[in-house]
Amino acid sequence: MPHFTGTDLVCFRGERTVFTDLDFALAPGDALVLRGPNGSGKSSLLRVMAGLSQPLAGTVTWDKEAIAEDPEAHNHRLHYIGHADPVKPVLTVTENLNFWISLRLEGGVDDAIKAALGRLGISHLADVPGRFLSAGQKRRVNLARIVAAPVPLWLLDEPHTALDQAAMDNLDDAIAGHRDGGGMVVMSSHAMAAPEDAQTIDLGHFQERAH
Repeated sequence: MPHFTGTDLVCFRGERTVFTDLDFALAPGDALVLRGPNGSGKSSLLRVMAGLSQPLAGTVTWDKEAIAEDPEAHNHRLHYIGHADPVKPVLTVTENLNFWISLRLEGGVDDAIKAALGRLGISHLADVPGRFLSAGQKRRVNLARIVAAPVPLWLLDEPHTALDQAAMDNLDDAIAGHRDGGGMVVMSSHAMAAPEDAQTIDLGHFQERAH
């Protein structure tokens, strides 16, 4: 089974060292929660994990192979959800999801969309154009796409932002289901209660070490 690791990672952003000597290791079914104040490097670390930016030093590996060796393969094994929810305003929720999910699935897209909308509690929004969605609804649409197209690794930057309690519960259930199937989850949070068995990294601590 694949493992996802980072060793001796150093990140430099905005003319300063954000974190240094950072390690992580995830096996199938694991969850990792990133803590720390704004500017502590949570988003930077997620982008390094996604291969969207490169560390100043250190290596991120998937099953002992550096992700930089085959960035396309790494892209296909993960979903990355950042702060922005890129819902196209002129498309309906179903059309938005169809656009995203068709890039990952070769068949069964309609059934996958229906199941994901139900999992996130937004089946009633299926035919609503994106321009009419609230911030919380856009966030749930964006999260629905990761539920609909299975991949091993979820990288989620503040995924509970703009969600009400029911939506947060739906997301937590989806995360638990993903892990039960052997998936891995890394998510950043200011105050969210982490799953009892989740690992945590305090980026504030690593930032103090960097100065």
